[in-house]
Amino acid sequence: MVQEREYKIPGGCLYYEAVEHPGSGNSIRITRLQGLAGEAEIPGQIGGCPVKGIAKKAFLSKKNLRKVTVPASVTEVGDWAFAYCDSLHTVVFETGGSSPEFGRAVFLECKNLRFLSVNGGDETTAALLAAAVTTAEAPYLLDVFEAGSREWLQKWDARMLAVLRSADNEGYSRQVLCGEEDYGSTDAAAYESGRRRLKVRLLLLRLLYSRGLSGERRQELEDYLRNHTRGCEHEETWQVVLTEHGEESAYYRLFAELGCISEDNFRLLLSDVGDEYPELKAYLMRYKEEKLGYQDFFAGLDL
Repeated sequence: MVQEREYKIPGGCLYYEAVEHPGSGNSIRITRLQGLAGEAEIPGQIGGCPVKGIAKKAFLSKKNLRKVTVPASVTEVGDWAFAYCDSLHTVVFETGGSSPEFGRAVFLECKNLRFLSVNGGDETTAALLAAAVTTAEAPYLLDVFEAGSREWLQKWDARMLAVLRSADNEGYSRQVLCGEEDYGSTDAAAYESGRRRLKVRLLLLRLLYSRGLSGERRQELEDYLRNHTRGCEHEETWQVVLTEHGEESAYYRLFAELGCISEDNFRLLLSDVGDEYPELKAYLMRYKEEKLGYQDFFAGLDL
């Protein structure tokens, strides 16, 4: 039986085991995290041996974990290694020219994962790489060496367009067959709205991080978002901006720049915001005065 040992970090301990490599010395595999650490920086070596692996489920369901740094020495990340880490926001991969081998569903249900950074690189790559394994559900894009390249961006956009152009009810029959208890509501309208919100998340993100995005593709994305604003038959663009990004100015400014605010829907937008997001509410009021060409005295009193 392999004996675990501990390596202390702020807020907890990393447990590890030695892996024998006949003729080439030992390496280290991180097996689990214990404690309430908000950040975990995995060392490149322990006891003179390189850290080469992160074991299956090593960080599973660590609810306090917000940031992880993975050294360049790591060559293998096991199945579900970071799955269900609800607060995980940023993972930094230090790489020396190759990508680790990733197991299945490494970041499953990490819904707050925003950045998978490579060597502290650019924000566009970090944001799109994170979305590839969360929103886009495209684990084949999880290559920290190739990420950000022209070819990788083309693959990312191909996946985005495949999702965008798919029917809103795609996959619904499978969900019904699997049963409501395991996969949520079998209400068709709710399922289709969820699919549209998924599309909106991808499109908003790509427009915010638009490096390498062609004009033709940009137009298709913008048209879809405008056609799903408040007051349209389906309003998922506004729903995502309000409920998921109501405190992020980059998102509601993009919403405005796309032409999703009009005289027809302004009061509806203002009513939806209420008092929950004061900065968004103030922005809407300024936008109305500056862009729509007049100021409504009574709407101003609402502030």
